[in-house]
Amino acid sequence: MSQGIPNAGQSLPAEGSLVRGLAFVAALGGLLFGYDTAVISGAVGAIDANFITPRGLSETSADSLSGWAISCALLGCVIGAALAGPMSQKIGRRGGLLVSAILFILSSAGSAYPEFGFLWIGGEGPAALTAFILYRILGGVGIGVASMLSPLYIAEIAPPRQRGQLVTYQQVAIVGGMTLVYFVNWFIASQGDDQWVLSTGWRYMLLSAAIPAALFFALLLLVPETPRWLVMKGRMDEAKAVLSRLSDENEARTVLKEIDESLHERTGNLFAFGALVVFVGIMLSIFQQFIGINAVLYYAPMMFENMGASTDSALLQTIIVGVANIVFTLIALVTVDRWGRKPLLILGGVVMAISMLSLGFLFNSGNVGTAALIAVVAYIAGFALSWGPVVWVLLAEIFPNAIKGKAMALAVAMQWIANLFVSWSFKVLDGNSALNAMFNHGFSYWVYGVMSILAALFVWRFVPETKGQSLEEIQHLWKPADAPDAAAASSKTSTANAI
Repeated sequence: MSQGIPNAGQSLPAEGSLVRGLAFVAALGGLLFGYDTAVISGAVGAIDANFITPRGLSETSADSLSGWAISCALLGCVIGAALAGPMSQKIGRRGGLLVSAILFILSSAGSAYPEFGFLWIGGEGPAALTAFILYRILGGVGIGVASMLSPLYIAEIAPPRQRGQLVTYQQVAIVGGMTLVYFVNWFIASQGDDQWVLSTGWRYMLLSAAIPAALFFALLLLVPETPRWLVMKGRMDEAKAVLSRLSDENEARTVLKEIDESLHERTGNLFAFGALVVFVGIMLSIFQQFIGINAVLYYAPMMFENMGASTDSALLQTIIVGVANIVFTLIALVTVDRWGRKPLLILGGVVMAISMLSLGFLFNSGNVGTAALIAVVAYIAGFALSWGPVVWVLLAEIFPNAIKGKAMALAVAMQWIANLFVSWSFKVLDGNSALNAMFNHGFSYWVYGVMSILAALFVWRFVPETKGQSLEEIQHLWKPADAPDAAAASSKTSTANAI
């Protein structure tokens, strides 16, 4: 049965405090997503000092192992995204988010103290690295689950005219979690000298993720399951009760009928609506990572240290990046349903391209003072205004109901695979002596600048505008593979194919 999002239409009140409250709780999955992925930025030096350097590896081997240890959670994200689809169908959207909260708690405690072991796998000193990696992967599974189910939960209760804004709550929470953890890491680091951070402080940084995870778990116990999942399971009375809380009795009956009818629409394989919609979803996910955002966010302190900043100063400059991230994401919250998805993505791609190409030249020339910090902040602003929130909005709405579960799971999994590749490869590229001798740490930023240009061109050519359209109207942009009237179907896809 399809996992698509129902068209609750305009039956759900745009101003409804309950809708916003449910969206807020679900978006906390995004906060954990951001917190857990960024918390590692404060522990990069400690991971190298405690687990990598004592092994006496060659430069390339050490950088590769370090990059894997730092980015290994992303493998779990791929697994979690792949599991999120069947999990959400079996135990519900809320049930899947509860599982993710538990995984966050276990991962934060285990990665902070990996010497206690992972099941039967343990060790002291460098030997604890295996358990550390396994705990980080476990947390990554939680991130992968939350990254799909949080926007899915929100989109299933959101009215079309505010769906973009409400789904953007997740991205606000993601960058809010990142910004929060930058402050937490800086506060913890300020409690001792650099040596204390390498020996003890990093553990407190990783352990701190258990606090928001526990809050997320507790709040999830108070929210209902989505009406669509309840209808999927034949629990019509419960679905009607939830809808009645979101709207009046007559509207609840109408929306319940729409949901029930949508579940009887034709289903099909992944390419039931042609390959283009799947291709667009996958490429949006890949470009969101290939523009280099998580290389910047994960390694922000190291990047600023490459500019000559001390550890404390690097963490403070990272906070500036985090604040810029959240401020411009809040701007996106207002503009995504006004300006539209496509203009924001193109604008963001251009801003990021200029910023990354400039940063590469600044590194290459050795001029890495205030101008470099401005370039980084401009890049973050461009991403936060566009590719950060808007891609998640599009992934939650562009896929037809009949393939939404499969297609969204595939697109999100590909996003995490791309994230893993970028995060691992940045450490290798940025630590390569030959490249640094020629470009002085600037090479990777040029790569991300070129990718930003390609991302903007892709959106201009292939991505349709979906602002203000119901999910059913968006579905008509894509041609069913077995449409009996090819000409009629083609007219419905003119937007998707001509843009």
